[in-house]
Amino acid sequence: MDPLISKPNDMFDRDREWRALIGFATSGQPNATLGVVSGRRRQGKTFLLEALCEATGGFYFAADQATESESLRYLAAAVAEFTQSPLPIHFDDWRQAVDTLLAVSGERELPVVIDEFPYLAKASPVLPSIIQSALAPRRAERRNSRARLLLCGSAMSFMGSLLAGGAPLRGRAGLELIVPTLDYLLAAEFWEIADPRLAFLVHAVVGGTPAYRREFVEDDAPANLADFDDWVLRTALNPSSPLFREARYLLSEEPGLRDPGLYHSVLAAVAHGNSTSGGIASYVGRKASDITHPLAVLEDCGLLRRESDLFRGNRMIYRINEPLVTFYQAITRPDWAEWERARDSARLWKRRRHRFESNVLGPHFEEVCRIWVADYAPDDLFGGHITRVGSGMVNDPTQKVTHEVDIAVFGELSDGTEALLSIGEAKWNEVMGMGHLDRLHRIRDLLSSKFDTSRTKLTCYSAAGFMPALQAAANQGDVVLINLDQLYPKDRADQ
Repeated sequence: MDPLISKPNDMFDRDREWRALIGFATSGQPNATLGVVSGRRRQGKTFLLEALCEATGGFYFAADQATESESLRYLAAAVAEFTQSPLPIHFDDWRQAVDTLLAVSGERELPVVIDEFPYLAKASPVLPSIIQSALAPRRAERRNSRARLLLCGSAMSFMGSLLAGGAPLRGRAGLELIVPTLDYLLAAEFWEIADPRLAFLVHAVVGGTPAYRREFVEDDAPANLADFDDWVLRTALNPSSPLFREARYLLSEEPGLRDPGLYHSVLAAVAHGNSTSGGIASYVGRKASDITHPLAVLEDCGLLRRESDLFRGNRMIYRINEPLVTFYQAITRPDWAEWERARDSARLWKRRRHRFESNVLGPHFEEVCRIWVADYAPDDLFGGHITRVGSGMVNDPTQKVTHEVDIAVFGELSDGTEALLSIGEAKWNEVMGMGHLDRLHRIRDLLSSKFDTSRTKLTCYSAAGFMPALQAAANQGDVVLINLDQLYPKDRADQ
């Protein structure tokens, strides 16, 4: 990696991604190499790749939704401009085009970026195979080129399949970079919100997608907690704002969705608290077998993720990855016509505020707590190196109930064995007391038959605070209390 190529001053975070791209572009390999860059829309992939090309003198081409002939014509014009060719360039087919792209590097390493690659592959399905052939190990055109060919796209299902299984490009790529959303702490910094409660509320609506602040709301951030409701009304619930319809577009932009209504219903089921395939199927009104494919597609799209119940390995839990999708499914979609008319949005928001608390803020707080434990919790908090963080269900045959554990933490002890380090309950808007602790004691007793719970700490996470009796109990070694200020530490630079 060339240490002289510094990250642009106007690029927020993305240090890891920038290092990976610069390392790929300046790898020193004597022949052409291939990289794949993906990530959900609006995460700044294009910004990264354009900055890379600006810093290195590379070639950048953004594909459009077009026929094969038109795409080849646009690419030929871009190559002619980049090479300052005195004569027009024309490509008869993609084989000729790809070979020309390999040749533009000359004798120096050069990034050659094709952005929105899925558009090209949709019009020309053989394109991945053509690139595979062009990059054959002993092919002269590859050996004489030092191009660093980068294929980029936001259609996660397609991009994920490029290097998978028996795909033509499997084994050809030297870089597979996924550009993620900003996590909740980085999002707070990006939005320049110092108040932990306000930062959490904003993240529960828009998540960590950079474009939602810059392009979509034009830097309109809530001034304070008192301004939050008005901010929601002028952004996510404003039919004149691009943010209003964004969750719909995230799904419609994915190729190959045969029944968009079914996919929206599946997402709605999860947003309304149905996290298992059986619960989702019941909500949608289909058989469990009928939603297997939609669930898999939504996973491939990056809109859903599947996690194992940490106490029942065969039980899968589905969660929505994008907070804006949860907000849309829980708040906007059920009253779409009313929000779109915008006759009395303030009154409607007031009526739907309870749904925002229960369906959006409550689950999102649990998720933020899990992220904090996995990525930011002090190493010595639970007495072991954390290996797995999740949730789970525990049967109580005596009381004939099932207990949900919001945050379960497994970790490695000093002797190398894995142990259940902590079980925890998270409450967004409820002051926690001894009743919550008693429940955790009961769950720990139930788990003792399957796990070594002698070191298991009982953890209460609350954004509303803790009753004095619970605070007193925290002085005991096995009780931990986590509040909003701990989740959002003031000195975030050290996190």
